[in-house]
Amino acid sequence: MLTHDKIERNVGLLVVLTVLTISVAGLVEIVPLFFQQSTTVPANELVKPYDPLRLSGRDIYIREGCYNCHSQMIRPFRAETERYGHYSVAGEFIYDHPFQWGSKRTGPDLARVGGRYSDLWHRTHLLNPRDVVPESNMPAYAWLDRPLNDNDIEIKMRALRKVGVPYTDDEIAGARGAIEGKSELDALIAYLQGMGTAIKQVR
Repeated sequence: MLTHDKIERNVGLLVVLTVLTISVAGLVEIVPLFFQQSTTVPANELVKPYDPLRLSGRDIYIREGCYNCHSQMIRPFRAETERYGHYSVAGEFIYDHPFQWGSKRTGPDLARVGGRYSDLWHRTHLLNPRDVVPESNMPAYAWLDRPLNDNDIEIKMRALRKVGVPYTDDEIAGARGAIEGKSELDALIAYLQGMGTAIKQVR
Protein backbone atom coordinates (compact mmCIF):
# COMPACT_ATOMS: atom_id res chain seq x y z
CA MET A 1 0.00 0.00 0.00
CA LEU A 2 1.28 3.44 -0.96
CA THR A 3 1.50 5.92 1.89
CA HIS A 4 2.63 9.53 1.92
CA ASP A 5 5.76 8.45 3.71
CA LYS A 6 6.68 5.88 1.03
CA ILE A 7 5.99 8.30 -1.80
CA GLU A 8 7.98 11.12 -0.23
CA ARG A 9 10.98 8.88 0.42
CA ASN A 10 11.07 7.52 -3.15
CA VAL A 11 11.98 10.46 -5.44
CA GLY A 12 11.39 8.51 -8.65
CA LEU A 13 7.92 7.44 -7.59
CA LEU A 14 7.13 11.00 -6.45
CA VAL A 15 8.13 12.37 -9.86
CA VAL A 16 6.08 9.75 -11.77
CA LEU A 17 2.97 10.32 -9.66
CA THR A 18 3.32 14.10 -9.90
CA VAL A 19 3.62 13.98 -13.71
CA LEU A 20 0.69 11.56 -13.91
CA THR A 21 -1.50 13.80 -11.72
CA ILE A 22 -0.68 16.93 -13.69
CA SER A 23 -1.22 15.13 -17.04
CA VAL A 24 -4.63 13.76 -16.07
CA ALA A 25 -5.73 17.11 -14.63
CA GLY A 26 -4.52 18.92 -17.74
CA LEU A 27 -6.38 16.54 -20.05
CA VAL A 28 -9.58 16.88 -18.06
CA GLU A 29 -9.35 20.69 -18.28
CA ILE A 30 -8.08 21.09 -21.86
CA VAL A 31 -9.51 18.30 -24.03
CA PRO A 32 -13.20 19.29 -23.59
CA LEU A 33 -12.39 22.76 -24.98
CA PHE A 34 -11.64 21.20 -28.38
CA PHE A 35 -15.26 20.06 -28.57
CA GLN A 36 -16.97 23.25 -27.38
CA GLN A 37 -18.30 25.26 -30.28
CA SER A 38 -17.67 28.57 -28.47
CA THR A 39 -13.93 27.91 -28.57
CA THR A 40 -13.62 26.43 -32.05
CA VAL A 41 -15.72 28.74 -34.26
CA PRO A 42 -15.73 32.53 -34.74
CA ALA A 43 -17.70 34.45 -32.09
CA ASN A 44 -19.87 36.01 -34.80
CA GLU A 45 -19.90 36.89 -38.50
CA LEU A 46 -17.77 40.00 -37.84
CA VAL A 47 -14.73 37.92 -36.82
CA LYS A 48 -12.68 37.71 -40.00
CA PRO A 49 -9.11 36.62 -40.83
CA TYR A 50 -6.58 39.46 -40.82
CA ASP A 51 -6.21 41.23 -44.14
CA PRO A 52 -2.59 41.46 -45.40
CA LEU A 53 -1.94 44.90 -43.89
CA ARG A 54 -3.26 43.92 -40.45
CA LEU A 55 -1.35 40.63 -40.61
CA SER A 56 1.87 42.54 -41.28
CA GLY A 57 0.98 44.92 -38.45
CA ARG A 58 0.49 42.01 -36.10
CA ASP A 59 3.96 40.73 -36.94
CA ILE A 60 5.39 44.19 -36.17
CA TYR A 61 3.46 44.21 -32.87
CA ILE A 62 5.14 40.91 -31.97
CA ARG A 63 8.57 41.96 -33.30
CA GLU A 64 8.59 45.16 -31.27
CA GLY A 65 7.58 43.31 -28.10
CA CYS A 66 4.30 45.19 -27.55
CA TYR A 67 2.84 42.07 -25.93
CA ASN A 68 5.40 42.41 -23.11
CA CYS A 69 3.53 45.45 -21.74
CA HIS A 70 0.01 45.11 -23.15
CA SER A 71 -2.36 42.20 -22.65
CA GLN A 72 -5.22 41.48 -25.03
CA MET A 73 -7.58 39.71 -22.67
CA ILE A 74 -10.27 41.40 -20.62
CA ARG A 75 -11.28 39.23 -17.70
CA PRO A 76 -14.99 38.92 -16.77
CA PHE A 77 -14.73 41.20 -13.73
CA ARG A 78 -16.65 44.42 -13.29
CA ALA A 79 -13.50 46.51 -12.78
CA GLU A 80 -12.14 45.27 -16.11
CA THR A 81 -15.32 45.43 -18.19
CA GLU A 82 -16.12 48.96 -16.99
CA ARG A 83 -12.65 50.14 -17.98
CA TYR A 84 -12.03 48.20 -21.18
CA GLY A 85 -15.38 46.93 -22.44
CA HIS A 86 -16.91 43.51 -23.01
CA TYR A 87 -14.85 40.65 -21.60
CA SER A 88 -12.81 38.61 -24.07
CA VAL A 89 -14.30 35.44 -25.55
CA ALA A 90 -12.42 32.58 -27.21
CA GLY A 91 -14.24 32.94 -30.53
CA GLU A 92 -12.64 36.35 -31.08
CA PHE A 93 -9.19 34.79 -31.35
CA ILE A 94 -10.04 31.90 -33.64
CA TYR A 95 -7.73 33.22 -36.38
CA ASP A 96 -4.91 34.29 -34.02
CA HIS A 97 -1.84 32.06 -34.35
CA PRO A 98 -0.50 32.50 -31.72
CA PHE A 99 -2.99 34.53 -29.69
CA GLN A 100 -1.69 37.59 -27.82
CA TRP A 101 -3.64 37.35 -24.57
CA GLY A 102 -0.67 38.04 -22.31
CA SER A 103 -0.84 38.74 -18.60
CA LYS A 104 1.44 41.75 -18.11
CA ARG A 105 -0.05 45.22 -18.01
CA THR A 106 2.59 47.89 -17.80
CA GLY A 107 0.32 49.68 -20.25
CA PRO A 108 -3.46 49.26 -20.67
CA ASP A 109 -5.13 46.21 -22.15
CA LEU A 110 -5.57 46.60 -25.91
CA ALA A 111 -8.29 44.01 -26.56
CA ARG A 112 -10.89 46.71 -27.35
CA VAL A 113 -8.65 49.54 -28.58
CA GLY A 114 -9.93 49.29 -32.16
CA GLY A 115 -11.88 52.39 -33.15
CA ARG A 116 -11.39 54.07 -29.79
CA TYR A 117 -8.88 56.59 -31.20
CA SER A 118 -8.25 58.00 -34.65
CA ASP A 119 -5.43 56.85 -36.92
CA LEU A 120 -3.78 60.23 -36.35
CA TRP A 121 -3.89 59.70 -32.57
CA HIS A 122 -2.22 56.30 -32.94
CA ARG A 123 0.41 57.72 -35.30
CA THR A 124 1.25 60.53 -32.86
CA HIS A 125 1.22 58.14 -29.91
CA LEU A 126 3.57 55.65 -31.56
CA LEU A 127 6.00 58.33 -32.75
CA ASN A 128 6.11 60.01 -29.32
CA PRO A 129 3.66 58.73 -26.67
CA ARG A 130 4.09 61.77 -24.40
CA ASP A 131 2.59 64.04 -27.05
CA VAL A 132 -0.85 62.57 -26.28
CA VAL A 133 -0.35 60.92 -22.87
CA PRO A 134 2.09 63.11 -20.88
CA GLU A 135 2.53 60.56 -18.06
CA SER A 136 3.24 57.64 -20.44
CA ASN A 137 6.38 55.56 -19.89
CA MET A 138 6.04 53.86 -23.26
CA PRO A 139 9.07 54.26 -25.54
CA ALA A 140 8.75 56.09 -28.84
CA TYR A 141 8.71 53.99 -32.00
CA ALA A 142 9.81 56.63 -34.49
CA TRP A 143 11.68 54.09 -36.65
CA LEU A 144 8.36 52.51 -37.67
CA ASP A 145 7.80 55.42 -40.06
CA ARG A 146 9.60 53.57 -42.86
CA PRO A 147 8.40 51.50 -45.85
CA LEU A 148 6.79 48.17 -45.04
CA ASN A 149 8.90 45.39 -46.50
CA ASP A 150 6.94 42.17 -46.02
CA ASN A 151 8.13 40.06 -48.94
CA ASP A 152 6.96 36.80 -47.39
CA ILE A 153 3.34 37.85 -46.76
CA GLU A 154 2.02 35.20 -49.18
CA ILE A 155 4.05 32.49 -47.42
CA LYS A 156 2.62 33.57 -44.05
CA MET A 157 -0.92 33.46 -45.39
CA ARG A 158 -0.42 30.00 -46.89
CA ALA A 159 0.99 28.76 -43.58
CA LEU A 160 -1.99 30.20 -41.70
CA ARG A 161 -4.35 28.54 -44.17
CA LYS A 162 -2.81 25.19 -43.21
CA VAL A 163 -3.86 25.76 -39.59
CA GLY A 164 -7.43 26.71 -40.45
CA VAL A 165 -7.46 30.39 -41.45
CA PRO A 166 -9.74 30.50 -44.54
CA TYR A 167 -7.63 32.58 -46.92
CA THR A 168 -8.55 32.14 -50.58
CA ASP A 169 -6.05 31.83 -53.43
CA ASP A 170 -7.13 35.26 -54.69
CA GLU A 171 -6.54 36.88 -51.27
CA ILE A 172 -3.07 35.36 -51.11
CA ALA A 173 -2.25 36.37 -54.68
CA GLY A 174 -3.29 39.98 -54.01
CA ALA A 175 -1.56 40.28 -50.65
CA ARG A 176 1.58 42.03 -51.83
CA GLY A 177 -0.43 44.59 -53.77
CA ALA A 178 -2.56 45.29 -50.68
CA ILE A 179 0.46 46.37 -48.64
CA GLU A 180 2.36 48.13 -51.41
CA GLY A 181 3.27 51.73 -50.56
CA LYS A 182 2.40 51.31 -46.88
CA SER A 183 4.70 51.98 -43.93
CA GLU A 184 5.31 49.81 -40.90
CA LEU A 185 3.44 52.47 -38.94
CA ASP A 186 0.40 52.10 -41.24
CA ALA A 187 0.43 48.34 -40.73
CA LEU A 188 0.67 48.53 -36.93
CA ILE A 189 -2.12 51.11 -36.78
CA ALA A 190 -4.31 48.91 -39.00
CA TYR A 191 -3.73 46.02 -36.59
CA LEU A 192 -4.56 48.16 -33.55
CA GLN A 193 -7.68 49.60 -35.18
CA GLY A 194 -9.10 46.12 -35.74
CA MET A 195 -8.66 44.90 -32.17
CA GLY A 196 -11.88 43.87 -30.48
CA THR A 197 -14.22 45.50 -32.96
CA ALA A 198 -16.26 42.35 -33.67
CA ILE A 199 -17.59 42.17 -30.13
CA LYS A 200 -17.86 45.93 -29.67
CA GLN A 201 -20.11 46.30 -32.71
CA VAL A 202 -22.70 43.81 -31.44
CA ARG A 203 -22.85 44.90 -27.79
